[in-house]
Amino acid sequence: MSRTAPHLPAFAVFAALLAAAGLPIYIHAPKFYVDEYGVSLGALGAVLFGLRLLDVVQDPLFGRLGDRLRDRRGMAVTVAAAVMALAMVGLFAVPPVVPPLIWFAAMLTLVFSGFSFLTIVFYAQGVLSADRLAGQGHLRLARWRETGALLGVCVAAIAPVVLGLWMQAPFSGFATGFALLALAAIVMMRGEWSGAGLPASTGLGAVLRDALARRLLLIALLNAAPVAVTTTLFLFFVDARLEAAGKEGPLLLAFFLAAACAAPVWGILAERFGPKPVLLIAMALSILALGGAVFLGAGDWPWFAVICLVSGAALGADLTLLPAVFAARMAQISPGATDGFGLWSFVSKFTLAFAAVTLLPALQAAGFNSSSSSPAAALTLLAVLYALVPCGLKLLAMALLAATPIKGALA
Repeated sequence: MSRTAPHLPAFAVFAALLAAAGLPIYIHAPKFYVDEYGVSLGALGAVLFGLRLLDVVQDPLFGRLGDRLRDRRGMAVTVAAAVMALAMVGLFAVPPVVPPLIWFAAMLTLVFSGFSFLTIVFYAQGVLSADRLAGQGHLRLARWRETGALLGVCVAAIAPVVLGLWMQAPFSGFATGFALLALAAIVMMRGEWSGAGLPASTGLGAVLRDALARRLLLIALLNAAPVAVTTTLFLFFVDARLEAAGKEGPLLLAFFLAAACAAPVWGILAERFGPKPVLLIAMALSILALGGAVFLGAGDWPWFAVICLVSGAALGADLTLLPAVFAARMAQISPGATDGFGLWSFVSKFTLAFAAVTLLPALQAAGFNSSSSSPAAALTLLAVLYALVPCGLKLLAMALLAATPIKGALA
């Protein structure tokens, strides 16, 4: 290994790269293709849902591929990052050479495939690198990594808007900036990928046979579901329930900035008091914040901004501490870790796909219409789905975490 201890800023920059290719694409790409090429929003939604399902299927396979390429991990990462960056340029900066919907699907398939492979390998590498840190290495590395990821989301979410102030083609600038970030992340991480001799993953069976690993995956599923619900319904809630069209961007930015600022604090608290009590406090804080959203109506966006700040801060704990605990467990039972994080990625993306396929049809059946006024019953259902359903899921996650002895996972 090239260093006695991992270079933590490199992990933060690489995490920012991955985050910039995640949620912001769901925000920017559909609107860009509607505005530039007149593609139907319904068709784009169908493609995005199909790609989510593809991710769910391919993530465990990418876990196995990452294990097979463990002796050439640096080269595999470079190729995958290059594919992801070039596909991002193709998505936003290259006019479609086939019908725009097909081009949209093809480029996003490459972006998301590169993203999935890199995420699994990156988190698996974190398991090995954290062992070279003094003290609670998994928590320290997670603090840097997840703070970088949240800052990456913030920058990517607002970059096209900022670039649009002085560029005629802001999305081309966004794609170029992403490619440059990919180059910087590859260069900074070049000495961090362990070479030959990495332990082989013990396979999915070893992960699924471990009672604590299964429990942590179930907690992750229950805890990720509220984020999937609120992410899916956020724009509808702000526009229709709060009647605050145009405020979606600042509110999203407040949410993710709060998470980014809070993540290091949660990490420090977890190193001192342990991750379990800190996670339980953060989950309770999230429930208190989200529960208040059910009482909001037209014009209440300032109160919702407070909810975004508090729930965003609580999210910082979820994103930092749970992966750290799971990574520590993988270090004990599956040192290669690629299969374990293939399952972890599967859990996260399954919640997004499940939320999209259940919540939106339920709203439509209640008469909700995003382009015109909706009946009061539909708006009430929107508030219940956005606020109370996540609270119920969080309560289940809290109960399961409270009954789970995780101290041994960090030993």
